[in-house]
Amino acid sequence: MEQDPGEIWRAALGAAARALSAARDRVPVALGIANQRETCLFWDRRSGEPLHDAIVWQCRRSAPICEELRSRGLEDEIRKRTGLRLDPYFSGTKALWLVRNDASLATRIASGAVCFGTVDSWLAYRLSGNRLHVTDTTNASRTLAFDIDRLDWDDGLLELFGLRRAVMASARPSASNFGLTEGAAPIPDGLSIAALVGDQQAALYGQACFRPGMVKATYGTGCFVLAHTGSRPVHSPSGLLTTVAATADGSPAYATEGAIFIAGAALQWCRDNLGIVSSWQEAERMAASVPDSRGVVFVPAFAGLGSPRWAPDARGALFGLTGAT
Repeated sequence: MEQDPGEIWRAALGAAARALSAARDRVPVALGIANQRETCLFWDRRSGEPLHDAIVWQCRRSAPICEELRSRGLEDEIRKRTGLRLDPYFSGTKALWLVRNDASLATRIASGAVCFGTVDSWLAYRLSGNRLHVTDTTNASRTLAFDIDRLDWDDGLLELFGLRRAVMASARPSASNFGLTEGAAPIPDGLSIAALVGDQQAALYGQACFRPGMVKATYGTGCFVLAHTGSRPVHSPSGLLTTVAATADGSPAYATEGAIFIAGAALQWCRDNLGIVSSWQEAERMAASVPDSRGVVFVPAFAGLGSPRWAPDARGALFGLTGAT
């Protein structure tokens, strides 16, 4: 699962152009970015050019690395520091996979010639004329290398994943004065980059879940349920994640998260691969036309299972088929 960073950049500029065109009588005062959190890449510090396709959060290629680290007895300590599981979902093992598969990358990391980051970080870099290497704490908390108690990079974990502090972005609260735009037409120069937020934490904030116990569920490519837990991290005994939440004032906040990798993407598969529906609207009509599934269960584990099992090798299945199905 990869994406062309150039396509992401062009799409972001295109969205900005449409927004500016639709509001010609308004002067923009700030810019914000919400992004798929674990998708990551390395880019050249001088030119801002990506060194490879962005590795998408759904990519499973680093599953053997997770198993290797787990066999070394590192998972409990990683969970304690980061709130996350050892799973290819997260950025750290993707970075190590890239380092192991590019002989020159380790040297460039050691010299500080490259930057590493999630998509918010790369977009902010390009939007600022290759000046700002920044991220926010919600995105940083999805890398497997960020101490969620100290809200800072963990040097030991950075080393574990082939990284070092010199290539990492400065991690700040989600609502911060990150810097100003430069050379990113049609976006005007001097516009404040005022917010960077991982998409699910943006949804938690956008649904006004500001207090402990408030919960949101988002159904997109996957399904993500986040419960606000207040100003201290709460570690789940039930296979859920602990993650940093967004606030407007920069105060620390946390959430417990359940992550299901495939939800809406299963409907896309039914349309594009299986060919049994032409749109999600048709799927909704079909589902409403019958009282039940007659015992048929579809498990869309195309990218393994997330919460609470964390089984990257699991695959999709249809159960309960009979001759009457």
